[in-house]
Amino acid sequence: MGSFCLLRSRCFLRQASPGLSAVLRRQYSLSISADLVRTQGFIGGRWVSAPSSFPVLDPATGKEIASVSDCGPQEARDAVNAAYKAFYSWKQQTAKERSILLRKWFDLLTQHKEDLAKLITAECGKPMKESLGEIAYSASFLEWFSEEARRVYGDIVPPAAKDRKILLLKQPVGVASIITPWNFPSAMITRKVGAALAAGCTVVVKPAEDTPLSALALAVLADQAGIPAGVFNVVPCSRERTPAVGEVLCTDPLVGKVSFTGSTATGKILLKHAAGTVKRVSMELGGHAPFIVFDSADVDKAVQGAMASKFRNSGQTCVCSNRFLIQSGIHDQFVEKLGKAMDAELRLGHGSEPTTTQGPLINVRAAEKVEHQIADAVSQGATVLRGGKRLEGSFMEPTLLANITTDMLCTKEETFGPLVPVLKFNTEEEALMIANASRVGLAGYFYSRDISQIWRVAEQLEVGMVGVNEGLLSTPEASFGGVKQSGLGREGSKYGIEEYLDVKYMCLGGLTP
Repeated sequence: MGSFCLLRSRCFLRQASPGLSAVLRRQYSLSISADLVRTQGFIGGRWVSAPSSFPVLDPATGKEIASVSDCGPQEARDAVNAAYKAFYSWKQQTAKERSILLRKWFDLLTQHKEDLAKLITAECGKPMKESLGEIAYSASFLEWFSEEARRVYGDIVPPAAKDRKILLLKQPVGVASIITPWNFPSAMITRKVGAALAAGCTVVVKPAEDTPLSALALAVLADQAGIPAGVFNVVPCSRERTPAVGEVLCTDPLVGKVSFTGSTATGKILLKHAAGTVKRVSMELGGHAPFIVFDSADVDKAVQGAMASKFRNSGQTCVCSNRFLIQSGIHDQFVEKLGKAMDAELRLGHGSEPTTTQGPLINVRAAEKVEHQIADAVSQGATVLRGGKRLEGSFMEPTLLANITTDMLCTKEETFGPLVPVLKFNTEEEALMIANASRVGLAGYFYSRDISQIWRVAEQLEVGMVGVNEGLLSTPEASFGGVKQSGLGREGSKYGIEEYLDVKYMCLGGLTP
């Protein structure tokens, strides 16, 4: 088996620590199995080139690491047609047969976890430890839905009349368009596709333009697992072609379902497209998670939870804590301990370095957004306790801000970066008012040792997921999704497969009582 080297050019950071500068002056080479590095689209079981290509960049250096086929509307339509053709044979396979193939796919992800993690680090910038964690998480959805495939049960309902039987059958919705983000380039695909394939649907995946290599590697392994041609298709495309490709995937009459993870603004556009043909939709959209620490909390555990929730993937997850609400009685103690934890545990650097805990943000635009939020807060009286500086390229110092008010931009919009803005509050009612004053409601977190308070706050937080004395929520066994403008539907858990199933009522009449 050959290997493919992704070369990283040198990168220089201003205002960086000497250790970070030394690390980023090195030249990196990631040796990855050549079989897993693909740069063409995958349609109908074949690797397909587009007339043009687009670059995939290393977020740490801004240098090109691969050139990928830039699929357009025609390739998207071809993929939909291939998926539609494959659907009629795939849905006829037994649940056990689909289960076995998904399990084989899971086994292959586990077998190739090191190379798949290297691909994530190369195109997404995550530290290798986190990339390995994502592959385990990604594989877990294939394992989970390989098991759920055999648990799609209908119902037999007692009839009012004696001469009939009432049956409720569950059937796959058809072709599903899967549109995924860059921050979890493997797991966001398997969380959707595992459910879809288990239900008997076929899929067309449109990965984020920043991170198509992970999606194409999944296609390689799906093919090796024996998943039939046309069941799993991938159409990578550039940012410029994304609107046109997305429109095809949301309007083509052969598509029965659209599942999207991304920003609320983009989700609204896709909903409008899907409305024209009244498609089933799942939308996992933006978050703005509150992290509340009450006076009754174990402060040390709250600090640990804050570190885990905020700084995973350098703050670039949809369930990251964004607004830190700390009750006045323990505010100063929490802020002091959190600052010390940031000093002790966070290390900026290249994702390939074993000591790195904080890689780059995905691109310069992401760093500029964080920089803008910090500048806005400081201009309104916030105090910078840690970090606060934008570094070269897309690196951003982990930043701790105090004296935050609800008038500041960082409390009004999702950050998607390593910024901790701390607000002081006095009463439980005040904390809930601030936490719920958002148009989105994906995740929320709070720390308390008062059992009555735990029940009150958990029920009153307007979010789809609540972490109580816990900073990490995601697991395949539990439902994932939000309320308000954070989306529609649920992923993972026993409910995830329901998003890809229709219920058909069958009335069997004329029976002899």
